[in-house]
Amino acid sequence: MDAMPQQNPEPPPSTLPPEGATAVPPPPTSMRTTLRRAAFGAVAGAVLVAGAVVAVPDGDQEAGPPLPGPVARAEAAAAAGSPASLSDLTALIGDRQEWVETHPSDAPSWAVLGTAYVEWGRRSADAAYYTRAEQALQRSLAAQPGERGNEEAWVGLGALANARHDYLAAKKWGETVRARQPKNWTAYPVLIDAYNGLGEYAAASKATEKFGSLRKGVPALARTAEMYRGQGWREDALATAQEAADRATTPAEKAEALHRLGDLAWERGEPAEAVAQYEAALRTDGNHLASRAGRARALVALDRTDEALADYQTVTVKLPRPEYVLELGELYESLSLDGDARTQYTELRKLLAQAKAAGVNESLTEARFEADHGDPAAAVELMRAEWSALHRSSAAADALGWALHRAGLSEEALQYAEQAVETGVRNASYTYHLGAIESALSQNGPARGHLEESVRTNPLFSPLAAPLAQAALDSLGEPAPGGPADMQPDPAPVPEPEPAKPEPAKPESPKSDAAKGEAPRGEVSEPEASKPEPAPARRQAPARPAPSVSPGTGQSATASSQRP
Repeated sequence: MDAMPQQNPEPPPSTLPPEGATAVPPPPTSMRTTLRRAAFGAVAGAVLVAGAVVAVPDGDQEAGPPLPGPVARAEAAAAAGSPASLSDLTALIGDRQEWVETHPSDAPSWAVLGTAYVEWGRRSADAAYYTRAEQALQRSLAAQPGERGNEEAWVGLGALANARHDYLAAKKWGETVRARQPKNWTAYPVLIDAYNGLGEYAAASKATEKFGSLRKGVPALARTAEMYRGQGWREDALATAQEAADRATTPAEKAEALHRLGDLAWERGEPAEAVAQYEAALRTDGNHLASRAGRARALVALDRTDEALADYQTVTVKLPRPEYVLELGELYESLSLDGDARTQYTELRKLLAQAKAAGVNESLTEARFEADHGDPAAAVELMRAEWSALHRSSAAADALGWALHRAGLSEEALQYAEQAVETGVRNASYTYHLGAIESALSQNGPARGHLEESVRTNPLFSPLAAPLAQAALDSLGEPAPGGPADMQPDPAPVPEPEPAKPEPAKPESPKSDAAKGEAPRGEVSEPEASKPEPAPARRQAPARPAPSVSPGTGQSATASSQRP
């Protein structure tokens, strides 16, 4: 980046009354002086007009409007709901800082400055800017309360709360603005992020649809693609994200759209495609460090470890987000570089402490770290507090379930792991966690299904966890032939044949055996030999099990399987 924002402006000194000569009003001008000044002004005006006429170029050489400067570009991006480049954002911050020093009562300028601080803090991973943002937004509200039309400051406070992962506060600010101005589109991005953070996905979908109706274009497409992604609608997410990339106009907007395409490719288990999209984003905006981190993640899957390490090392210096530091530590650990891994984990603890001091909630990342590399009981405590605070997203459910499992509470963990997967999001890590928990509970059938889904979704989703998922699947082996025994119907009992009733004996004739026509002993007479023996009882076929009903369809699985 070419410049850093200036320091947070201090309140300008109060304006003092004039002293000395400036306190005495000037004497009134005479009539003669007034007429002389008027005549001079008329002549000067005529000269300026003539010069302007001479200076007007011909129609063929007419110049277009001047290109907007960085401040104007940043303001235009904010007005459209799109990201500004870091250099333009820096220029906007410097411009507003300079302005409010001499105009301390300009509430809209304070609101713009505060919101710009939020964006800078988010994109630089410097939580100190969130404190400056809060100060600027409070100055804006002091100059003009929100109830008197300063909704921009309320929206800024909502964006700040989301950046700090305080989703309940963000929800409050967003809903307050929406209640007063239902058609104010700036409230809806705040609401979408807050609802998603709280796991209120139905409300997030409604807010996304409303935002799309109020604000057409790339920002609405980007939000809609994220909604489809969270619901597991991969094809819809891909088509919408591609349309956003095709329609993006500014480099920052284009890079953000290409980064989203890279994320979608990575989640589908296509690391080569992900690398291509991330590199396209970096060619568009070299400062898009999130794309560099994404490329590092995908390069690991392609076994291009040296390149991945170089990317991770650059990102963790310039954009030290805790999740990136954790990923680099796990990569070192997977390579048996235990000393480097410990160094990263120490840095991670330092960043988590700094975030907490700045009022940023990083409980999710901290719980993931503690569950796998530290104290699982501490991870459980962290995530129970998050759940009690109504932070019940799929990510929170997964983190709580995994922490409970790692702490030896697999039975309680199961419900949270199931909830994470049932939201619809396609995340290989979530299904691996659920499968591992089910395997620990000897639920081998469901465990095998979820582990297979994890490996099928993204076989290299983590340098540490992906091999564990494959090993857990291999340990379960193949299912028994014929399916589980408890799903086979018991055979129907075979009825025993009834014993034949003895026929009544006939009175013997006084004739000899030869005269009677009897056969010699040991032989059977023809009529008796030709008599058919009783047929054995027929084995009844086992009863067909009742057809199972597929959830949400109202149709039986048996009926659907018999369709032509």
